Amino acid sequence: MTTSNHYLTSSVREFPRTLFRGIGQVMFQDNWLTGLLFLCGIFWGAYEENLGIVAWGALIGVVVSTLTGYILCLPDEKGANGLWGFNGVLVGCAFPTFMGNTIWMWIALVLCSAMTTWVRTGLDNILRPWKVSSFTFPFVMSTWFFLLAARLFSGMPPVHMSTPEFAHGIQESLNLDFGSLVVYWLKGISQVFLINSWVTGVFFLAGLAVSSWRAAFWCAVSSALALATVLFWHGPGGDIADGLYGFSAVLTGIALGATYCNNSWKTWIWTVIGVVVTVFIQAAMNAFFSPMGLPTLTGPFCVATWIFLFPDYSFFRPKPVADK
Repeated sequence: MTTSNHYLTSSVREFPRTLFRGIGQVMFQDNWLTGLLFLCGIFWGAYEENLGIVAWGALIGVVVSTLTGYILCLPDEKGANGLWGFNGVLVGCAFPTFMGNTIWMWIALVLCSAMTTWVRTGLDNILRPWKVSSFTFPFVMSTWFFLLAARLFSGMPPVHMSTPEFAHGIQESLNLDFGSLVVYWLKGISQVFLINSWVTGVFFLAGLAVSSWRAAFWCAVSSALALATVLFWHGPGGDIADGLYGFSAVLTGIALGATYCNNSWKTWIWTVIGVVVTVFIQAAMNAFFSPMGLPTLTGPFCVATWIFLFPDYSFFRPKPVADK
């Protein structure tokens, strides 16, 4: 068997696991079982909300973005780790969440999912001198373009996007009993994939625990910290109940506490501060984008994590993050 044929056979055999790894890489986990549990959580939550197309969009997104990496002949080791797919799966969740179910929306979803693969490669090249990666910003940037275009293109109507207006941070009535707080906490985790379901949050925690107890710990702690922060400063009740202040904080916590930093008491303090700051960045970006009716997606996580990694302090960086 020639080298090329062996490579093709190996790639085809490993393709399903590569897809699952791509889903797991949204939370920095190179583990196919983690990705499988994440996908189960996505399907559960999407169908629970009667939005099954979100789950199928996620699956299409990760397939398209991963295949794009193979077509573009990007470095194989990145493909095997699922790093071609994690932005695409988020695109697949976002498009059916915010736009109407039309054939043109699905075509745009495929195009945007493929786009994130080469956008990620370009942004990583730009950011490499600063020893940080682009994280989920290829998804954020690409999706923003398409969602703004949807305001003018009736073929992919933004029927589920908010009307452009300024967010006043109205404090709606909230149930603050223990059971309700647990639901808000778990939804803060599930919203990483734009799913509004506490059961999905349990799936995600289980998936992280399979791969890394440290990641699962910081996921749980970060969602709780974000919830406490936004309650303390009297954030919008509806957003709190839906977990919308938790998902970026969760990603920041896993990035700083379990992925790019060593495990020391200084890192713990650094991570806690980073999670709290993410909540304020989230609120600021919500206010900034509200006049356009545009969701912030995981933009606050990207901004916050860059801010905390750019200083490159030796006490928390055991290895170059550009390799992640």
